[in-house]
Amino acid sequence: MKYVKCISLFIVYPLLVLGLGFYAGVRSSHYFYPERESREEQEDFFETSMDEGAQGGQASELTGESLAAKDEAGQKAEDELLPVLPEETDMGQAQEVMVSAETLCVDTKYVLEETDILYHTVVETTWRLPAKYVGMNREQFLQAMEVYEAFPPLSELERGFVGLEVLSFSRERVVVRMDYKFVQPSSSFYLAVYDNKVVVYLEDMQTVYIETDIRLDSLPATLQQNIIDMMWIRDEEELYSFLENYSS
Repeated sequence: MKYVKCISLFIVYPLLVLGLGFYAGVRSSHYFYPERESREEQEDFFETSMDEGAQGGQASELTGESLAAKDEAGQKAEDELLPVLPEETDMGQAQEVMVSAETLCVDTKYVLEETDILYHTVVETTWRLPAKYVGMNREQFLQAMEVYEAFPPLSELERGFVGLEVLSFSRERVVVRMDYKFVQPSSSFYLAVYDNKVVVYLEDMQTVYIETDIRLDSLPATLQQNIIDMMWIRDEEELYSFLENYSS
């Protein structure tokens, strides 16, 4: 038992002395070299500050980008909500759209100015708008008038129609000028042929007075040749006598 106690004291005592020596060395190091600890603390503090600053800078950069994107989105939304001012629109295009959108209706006044180009007289009459023109815009109506001028009815040709012009166009009123070289009274006539049918000319031998349905080949041979050579008719009585005799 005494032997065991001796061994224990022999081991514990050196370990105690070693621990006291290590503690004394550490304390003496802090005492003799205080600047080393201060420098290490400063380096640790500086590294920590740099890391926090970098993280803060990244956060600030992200925050700045987010704010810029938010401002841009807000400005775009605000621009979409703002009304378009009149001066920002193309006034010429707006007026063109308004004009093309204006169409004729059943209440539109249809004014005809019949002009005698020989005597320069004008007779103005107002009619109900023909049903075929209802719903037309300006372009469509002008096109319809061009077709009418190119292919006028026979009744208009017999009156001496030579052309027309659209003077004004609106939903409330359209004005069309019809030009005529009115057929003048004639004391004599001429019979001629066109497309195998008999045609009656006035005494000027140029103005068509009547287009008949009398076929040339249905007439006697001698009469056919006379009409081919433009047969002269003395007056209206003789003319209507011929028409009554040979009209089917």
